Amino acid sequence: MLVDSHCHLDKLDYGKKHKSMDEAIAKAAQRGVNHMLCIGVGLSSFPDMLKAIAPYPQVFASCGVHPLHQHDEQNDPALLRRLADHPAVVAIGETGLDYFYAPETADLQKRSFEQHVKVAVELNKPLIIHTRSAQEDTLEILRQGNADKVGGVLHCFTESLEMAEAAIELGFYISISGIVTFRSADALREVVKALPLERLLVETDSPWLAPVPFRGEENEPAYTRTVAEYVAKLKGVPYEQVARQTTANFFELFKLAKPVM
Repeated sequence: MLVDSHCHLDKLDYGKKHKSMDEAIAKAAQRGVNHMLCIGVGLSSFPDMLKAIAPYPQVFASCGVHPLHQHDEQNDPALLRRLADHPAVVAIGETGLDYFYAPETADLQKRSFEQHVKVAVELNKPLIIHTRSAQEDTLEILRQGNADKVGGVLHCFTESLEMAEAAIELGFYISISGIVTFRSADALREVVKALPLERLLVETDSPWLAPVPFRGEENEPAYTRTVAEYVAKLKGVPYEQVARQTTANFFELFKLAKPVM
């Protein structure tokens, strides 16, 4: 059994590769991907996302405002708290900082991130963190906001081993996406080799970042297996061990997510 710890089911193109969410979820199950966490990226789109995944008990939800959507979304802490308090929501995010693509909104991003951490601690729900080229500020906001009380995950990780280790000290997990299979990802592969399997998750971030050999096409939750197989190769362990451990890690972190057998 595998869990896609970070996907955007509501963003898949259901006019091309898949005819419906039913089909995407069924294809994932055929490859052993039995659970998924569908990630919120905005408060305005959250109700429709929640409605779309409601028929699927194996699909969990998070609620948050993506750091790159600061100009598109209202950053209303009261609304965030109200939406995130829904019983189907197992995590807060994705939130965080991205100075690589949007350094000009750094102040807005930091305020939004701080609000998300506060709500996560209030609701006792873990955080889903997007971080790029913002290592020091990301860790500082997590520390200052007492994020260690709830933990979380640095998703689609591409930063340094030092950042990963600092996050793990705060009770966070590190999630590996299809980027690890890219030709340019030598540094990330070394990070994966160095980190304990007990602190890793796997994800697709679909519909983006399809792993090799599927680059150039829309990503999908079924490809979580491709990522897990690659991690197993890097770690020198059987695929089944990676599947078993990352699944256990997921349900240890996201305690409100209940496995569907």
